[in-house]
Amino acid sequence: MKRTLYGSAGAVLLLTGAVACQDGGSDGQGAQRSAAQVLTAAFEKTTEAKSARVTMTMSAPDTMKDGGDMTASGVLGWDPAVMDLTVEGSALAAEPDAPKKVRMIWRDNVMYMDMGEAAAREADLGGKRWMKMDLGALAEESGGDALGRKMSGGLADMNQDPAQQLALLLDSPNLKHLGSEKIDGQRAEHYKGTLTVEEMMDSNDSLDLLGPAERKQLLGSIQKSGIKGYDTEVWVDQDDLPVRMDVAMDTPEGTVEMSMTYADYGAKAQVTPPPAAQTFDFLEMFRDLGEAGRT
Repeated sequence: MKRTLYGSAGAVLLLTGAVACQDGGSDGQGAQRSAAQVLTAAFEKTTEAKSARVTMTMSAPDTMKDGGDMTASGVLGWDPAVMDLTVEGSALAAEPDAPKKVRMIWRDNVMYMDMGEAAAREADLGGKRWMKMDLGALAEESGGDALGRKMSGGLADMNQDPAQQLALLLDSPNLKHLGSEKIDGQRAEHYKGTLTVEEMMDSNDSLDLLGPAERKQLLGSIQKSGIKGYDTEVWVDQDDLPVRMDVAMDTPEGTVEMSMTYADYGAKAQVTPPPAAQTFDFLEMFRDLGEAGRT
């Protein structure tokens, strides 16, 4: 069962993965504004909204570890950072005993994942079905374990704050306006920019939990995987709010793609973690596994 838990966690973490701008010309939203001006306004409006309902889709090549498709939907908040999503898809089925759906809760830099009834029936888990992953504890774990650092970085990217994604896009040196389109029946302006891995890491505040050595190792790991950069696209409606955001990255195994649609900005985002008596700690399991391997 432990192998299943680790495999499922890795699949979910793939959901992660993400201003010297060219003038985008007319954006069709009233007065002519540059791409940078539109996205700056979108950043400000999104920051003020603090929450939204979100639907995510992710697709990774089947040849990639934990590859496949996943979808997630629920509520997302970014001031403070909270999340309550239900995730499902073929990527979760990489392990035979993995649950078909996983509810994921994020609050106070801690992720809780409902691993289902099968986990609760495991004798060594004592009927507990919620796996707890403490981002801060993973980042601070001593011993230089590479997996712990990678898990920290992945968890930091799970909460796809659209305001932060807009800030990253504004750092793209080749931001462009691609025209007007309809998203879910409403008119939106389409923008695109790219960032190298180095530019993404320099701009991504969520990686600040990692020390210099950890950041260097994470960068080396990403570069070794063959990922050179990220393409980000965003569609902004007439209220200067993003209604869709796509992120794609090319890897030697193929392209990993993630798409997020946003609605109901300002939606109630009160997230309640499961009771402590119903949770088991991923970090403790990881330590136990390491000790067992040394005996």
